[in-house]
Amino acid sequence: MEETLMIVDYTDVTICHDGEPILSNVDLKVEEGELVYLMGNVGSGKTTLLRTIYGDVKLQGTQAMVMGLDMLTIKGKSLQKLRRKIGMDFQDFRFIMDMTVHQNLDFVLKATGWKDADERRTRIIEVLEEVGLPEKINAHTYELSGGQKQRISIARAILNTPTLILADEPTASLDQESSEAVMDLLLKQQSKGATIIITTHNANIPDAHPGKIYICENGTLRLKEC
Repeated sequence: MEETLMIVDYTDVTICHDGEPILSNVDLKVEEGELVYLMGNVGSGKTTLLRTIYGDVKLQGTQAMVMGLDMLTIKGKSLQKLRRKIGMDFQDFRFIMDMTVHQNLDFVLKATGWKDADERRTRIIEVLEEVGLPEKINAHTYELSGGQKQRISIARAILNTPTLILADEPTASLDQESSEAVMDLLLKQQSKGATIIITTHNANIPDAHPGKIYICENGTLRLKEC
């Protein structure tokens, strides 16, 4: 029987902000291909926890492994290599606002080692078709609606066919139709083998699309029983 790969394996981890612990004794286990929700109120630490997986926030503790790499000591080229396997869908989008959609996506591809301009353009067209917005390739990001920005953010996250996708409140401030479209895009990536971790405070999302649920509250993380 083939052994399941552990994508995230945190044991007794503490996460601090400005020297103060915001989550303690964190045990987080995410297997390959899983859909996992990090739920909790605003300020509960779920976004900060997500950012530790990307290497944006330092942590301490007994064990903190992401795809076999030690997040307690990772730095430099090892962190860059890990990030190439992770698609990050930021809550605030982090687009370069004076660039077009094509330029924003091309910037990511160039930064991750794509040297051929024709290959980059072909890949950009592919992901825009996948998220249903090929006609927006030359639009500026400030011209897009909230739902369109979220879909472009997902397009950016899947450019390098990541093993792991981290989505920070991907349906926040979207209407129901746009939220469902965004979730469908993420679930499509899961069906292709990607592992998906989503932060949300909206209980309707995991109700509609079941997955493993962790709850951030009172400075701790707990696995919600089925």
